Amino acid sequence: MTDRMNIFIYSKHDEDSLDKKSKVADALIHEGFTMTDNDKDANIIISIGSDGSFLQAVRKTGFRQDCLYAGISLTGKPGLYCDFHYNNLFEMTQTIRKAGLEVRKYPLIEVKIDNHQPFYCLNEFSIRSNIIRTFVLDVIIDDKLFETFLGDGLIISTPTGSTAYNKSVNGAVVDPLLRCFQVTELASVNNNKYRTLGSSFIMSGERKFQLKVHQDGNVFPLVAADNEALGIRQVESVEIRLSDKTVKTVKLKNNSFWEKVQRIYL
Repeated sequence: MTDRMNIFIYSKHDEDSLDKKSKVADALIHEGFTMTDNDKDANIIISIGSDGSFLQAVRKTGFRQDCLYAGISLTGKPGLYCDFHYNNLFEMTQTIRKAGLEVRKYPLIEVKIDNHQPFYCLNEFSIRSNIIRTFVLDVIIDDKLFETFLGDGLIISTPTGSTAYNKSVNGAVVDPLLRCFQVTELASVNNNKYRTLGSSFIMSGERKFQLKVHQDGNVFPLVAADNEALGIRQVESVEIRLSDKTVKTVKLKNNSFWEKVQRIYL
């Protein structure tokens, strides 16, 4: 398709990654695609590496709404976001040039910390104590106090992100066709003073979700967006909502979300 011929390739900067990037670019040029060094000029943005590289590619290029993202795996097997493999580039070139190409949309969450600019997460947002002690968070749903959390932290994940950090701490795996996000505890402490639900919970995308950090000496928690730590020095309030924005990827035959989950984990 003429409107999907300009490609930007994201990769790490080590020698091996740059060598593979060059070979991918040569293969795409051979098939009639045009390479660009400016991601803003691209119709398709391709990451080379792993799912982590895909997350970085999406973040570094600003969660573009007017282009298609695709991931090429170098690890031997496709991942959750990497549908193609380096050893089979022909499959990718033939797939993305199809006139009837179907698009898969992955939901994002929007996060706003205090007076900072909002940012997006494709996998999850996490907030954790940065010292060897627990900290306290008020968990507020639709402007009403739901619980007061004492523990190491919380993970707020998208449906696709439910298979990542969230799953590693026994959160549920969620179908990305559901407009929702999940809240999962990290080592909560329940006693006579503090009481939490004690399990992850899934919220409608229409809900308003807020966290307030108790200013009791632990006002510098670690905050991360997907696989990137944020350099925000102090946190008092965090507002989270399901965004109307999505990340668009190639939708392949026989490669649904649940087929990916089965392939990766079972």
